[in-house]
Amino acid sequence: MTAANAGGGSPEAAAPARFPFDEEIALEPLGDGAFRGAVIERWFTPAGPLGGFVMALMIAAFDRVVADPERTARSVTMHFLRAPSAGPVTARAELVKGGRTLSSLRGELEQDGRVVATALAAYGRPVAAPRYEDAPMPRVEPPGREPDLFGAPPGELPAMVRRLRMQHRFGEPALSRADRAEIGGWYELDEGRPVDAAALAVLSDAWFPAPWPRLGALMAAPTIDLTVHFRTALPLPPSPILGRFRSRVARDGYFEEDGEMWAPDGTLVAQSRQLGLLLPG
Repeated sequence: MTAANAGGGSPEAAAPARFPFDEEIALEPLGDGAFRGAVIERWFTPAGPLGGFVMALMIAAFDRVVADPERTARSVTMHFLRAPSAGPVTARAELVKGGRTLSSLRGELEQDGRVVATALAAYGRPVAAPRYEDAPMPRVEPPGREPDLFGAPPGELPAMVRRLRMQHRFGEPALSRADRAEIGGWYELDEGRPVDAAALAVLSDAWFPAPWPRLGALMAAPTIDLTVHFRTALPLPPSPILGRFRSRVARDGYFEEDGEMWAPDGTLVAQSRQLGLLLPG
């Protein structure tokens, strides 16, 4: 804020800062809980758009329907029916029930007349209740100044990786036939933006799939469903997040991936679980 605006001024001067990610998940209201947005190529993996970004678009619609800063996202589940292409999408969000504490919602994303994803969400106020925390943040080296690109030249990385600052802390390299399915480290959007539910949805899905270190050959790993539990009121100030993602069972081609995400002060800010499918080739 400039000195000229420090003592007040126009409403525009007091408006919150807009970041590139805000523009990427921006929605145009169409009426009756429908919004127009877009899937953009900057959030693509080699197999299609990042599932966490698709969820972020849906969260942006849920935020607009709830329209209550005291009720923040507590749980969002999305089922991915088909991979959308780059281009316009329509998000439809509906308030199913608005209670004194919780708001329950459902929604879907459409593209070219077809539903590409469905979602359920719970938004809620903080409640005065007993508290316990048995999910301590692992001890790792603190985040550094430079991103860690796993030794890969930037030109060989998916477009979405270049939207993030990532520093590896957990797990072995992909396709190294490791004895654990684990990946993670410090990461954040590359723009100093506050950490809200949409950002955490992206971060819940940003590392390469946890089974890849156990593999000896590359396999696609599309997400079938993704659930994120948001464990603190949001947004948080801009900061790196420490994420650790692990899988224990792969059977009949399906694997689970469980994630935990912590703020630098050790606060557990989100937990995630997804079911994925391992596909040869």
